[in-house]
Amino acid sequence: MAKAAVSVRTNRGRLIGARAVFALILREMTTTYGKSIGGYFWTVAEPVAAIALLSVVFSMIVHQPPLGQSFILFYASGYLTLTGYNAISINVAMSIRFSKALLAYPSVTYVDAIAARLILTTLTQLQVFAIVIAVAIATQHSQINLNFPALGRAWGMLIALGTAVGLLNCYLMSTFPAWQMVWAVLNRPMFLVAGVLFLIDNMPEPVRTISLLVPPTHVVMMMRKGIYDTYDAVYVSEIYVYGVSLLIGALGMILLHRHHRKILSER
Repeated sequence: MAKAAVSVRTNRGRLIGARAVFALILREMTTTYGKSIGGYFWTVAEPVAAIALLSVVFSMIVHQPPLGQSFILFYASGYLTLTGYNAISINVAMSIRFSKALLAYPSVTYVDAIAARLILTTLTQLQVFAIVIAVAIATQHSQINLNFPALGRAWGMLIALGTAVGLLNCYLMSTFPAWQMVWAVLNRPMFLVAGVLFLIDNMPEPVRTISLLVPPTHVVMMMRKGIYDTYDAVYVSEIYVYGVSLLIGALGMILLHRHHRKILSER
């Protein structure tokens, strides 16, 4: 009887948590994207405009992209990967501050707020990626054979890394507001270092070694392996990305678990 009672309470707690996460997702959709389709339109239009600009500029400088024949597809593969990672890490980092008023209710926890933003952001970025890549492939004159297992591995690394960085930044930004500006400055060179504009494989030493120390670089390479069947991505280390993600994510969760009450009590 005691085990049955514990099981009922556990299932009830899970149901309440799932309902809280779903409610937070609906709130996030309303506040972030609005009640019209325009909000979602801009999530697609913004990266499309940036990729188109990159493609036009670099097509005037060089005759052919480092991979394939399409400038749009090459820059989309790198740009969407980095923006997807940034979107997940930033939204997870801001989850407690965004839902602080709702976290006063006992049925809503900081974990629910993090989970809601993580789920919605991931689904949104997957949707944007699928739409833009599909359009880029459709404009290709040559056939593209997608490697879906490699794409799945790339997204696995992207989600793990974005979540881990977001968890640590969630504590740092909530405790030290100035860290948000510091992180924005530190993150700016990522566009160049992570190999969005070029192939890391072609870079000389020590530039390549420095770039490989940056975990998003490995995600970009794996994503391109999933799009280009001629690209081997020999420098990718999934163990390194997941190891860094585990270390950073565990540290972030420990700090949030210990200090979330203090963070919520601050105005």
